[in-house]
Amino acid sequence: MWAHSMTVQDYQDLIDRGWRRSGKYVYKPVMNQTCCPQYTIRCRALCFQASKSHKKVLKKMLKFLSKGDVSKVANEEEPMDSHIEDVATCDFPYKSESQVSQSELTALALDQAERVESEDKDSGEAKEEGNVQKVESDSVQICTDKDTPVPAEQSHSAKAAHAPPKPGKGADLSKPLCRKAKDIRKERKLQKLLQNQMGTVEGSQPQGDQAFLLQNSKSKTNQPKNIEDFVFVPLPDDARHKLEFTRFLCDSPLEAEHAPNGPDCGYGSFHQQYWLDGKIIAVGVIDILPYCVSSVYLYYDPDFAFLSLGVYSALREIAFTRQLYAQAPDLCFYYMGFYIHSCPKMRYKGQYRPSDLLCPETYMWRPIEQCLPLLEHSKYSRLTQDGKAVDEGRLKELGRVRVLHQRTVMPYSVYKKRRKGPSDEASVQQYASLVGQTCSERMLLFRS
Repeated sequence: MWAHSMTVQDYQDLIDRGWRRSGKYVYKPVMNQTCCPQYTIRCRALCFQASKSHKKVLKKMLKFLSKGDVSKVANEEEPMDSHIEDVATCDFPYKSESQVSQSELTALALDQAERVESEDKDSGEAKEEGNVQKVESDSVQICTDKDTPVPAEQSHSAKAAHAPPKPGKGADLSKPLCRKAKDIRKERKLQKLLQNQMGTVEGSQPQGDQAFLLQNSKSKTNQPKNIEDFVFVPLPDDARHKLEFTRFLCDSPLEAEHAPNGPDCGYGSFHQQYWLDGKIIAVGVIDILPYCVSSVYLYYDPDFAFLSLGVYSALREIAFTRQLYAQAPDLCFYYMGFYIHSCPKMRYKGQYRPSDLLCPETYMWRPIEQCLPLLEHSKYSRLTQDGKAVDEGRLKELGRVRVLHQRTVMPYSVYKKRRKGPSDEASVQQYASLVGQTCSERMLLFRS
């Protein structure tokens, strides 16, 4: 459902019934129907104990901040599940030679391989000479064919061995730099396409796709693109997709609130900014609610992915929760969103312990250690083992649901009598059962 405005207490009660927000869009998975049940998970921040992998990330950050030794930090291997948020942005250059097989190397694109080669060269001074020669020789085999001249920058291994290049090898300064065959084909294809599209009309200005193709054809094909080349490319008027980020990362339905017994910063939605030497490298989107800090999203500069910023930010937010607890004694939990046990790569949230999962039927919290055997047996499970336990916040009286109709607030029992047309009782019943009796009497359900 779309939430125009919501108090922090309303949202606190909603996430304690399995809801989450994405911008102003608030949603709840249908647990017994989805292929991947998503269980709300929270960490008891006051009792949190950092694991060995968590401490490794913290030490890595301190080492980087204190000594700035990127080469040693970047090659440290982390368990997959401890920093799964960083996996998507972790790139090949951060893998050590022993971690990458030859089959993985040959599968890389040529431009990626060249970037790896250049980075290996830059970091070669910090390695042993033998390792430098081996890595660079492998890179040369990837980037060149047997008959392709090797540029001067790639002959470092030969220089290190104090041996002159063999006849026919090495760069020929009298000839232009070598170009990739795919770049030459791309340029010819673009030029041919431009000629076919523009036809015999001379002096006309290219528009839409023509402008885009013309811009690409004029660019240097042997120069790697930067991020601006992809972000600021003008799209045609009939583009099928439009990129938006403000709704998800900036818009929030939560009303800011300052309570006398609350934290100094107040309640609501916030952006935590991570700055490094005057440069912002990460932003964490969080909600501060009456009983918890709820993590919404994190985005960061991929150049600093080697710092495992996903794990580091989670640990910082747990520490932040503890700080807020000193100001607001009810605020003692750290909500991490959804835990998906049926997806092995999404189980990393269970490593922040002690933590609890929310039962999808009784909406009671249960320690994750008691839930894991149930989830191993069935993807969807009633986590509360007491068969007599029920949802205490379930819908009891549909007529008391508050409705906003024609700019007038009224209970559903009154709205039902005034309504003209087919009955909407089924949809109102579903809404009220999902949000619970308490929220259905506080929030307003808009009906046209």
